[in-house]
Amino acid sequence: MLSASAAGLPTPEAEGFVRFCYQRRRVGWPELYDEMCAVATRGLYRGMGTDALAEIGVGFSLFETPKLAQLVAMVVAEEQAARRAAKAAVTAPVAGAASAA
Repeated sequence: MLSASAAGLPTPEAEGFVRFCYQRRRVGWPELYDEMCAVATRGLYRGMGTDALAEIGVGFSLFETPKLAQLVAMVVAEEQAARRAAKAAVTAPVAGAASAA
């Protein structure tokens, strides 16, 4: 049986790496690619460099960038939706607060 990364599916570890990079610098593709390269070069995500990241499904080669861009788009959309939901929860009026005044 193939691993998720070998089958071309994003692994939870690959998603975690992209999420880590996005939280460091909230930008989209292709700017986030630069951040991911910097993080990989310095081993800032769990000490993982480019070889270790390749094993979990994060590749930086020209042939792997379309798959990586898709993963980035998915993670960025999830992160933005979560931020919008959190912001809406903070700014929503508390039920019963208006009637108590």
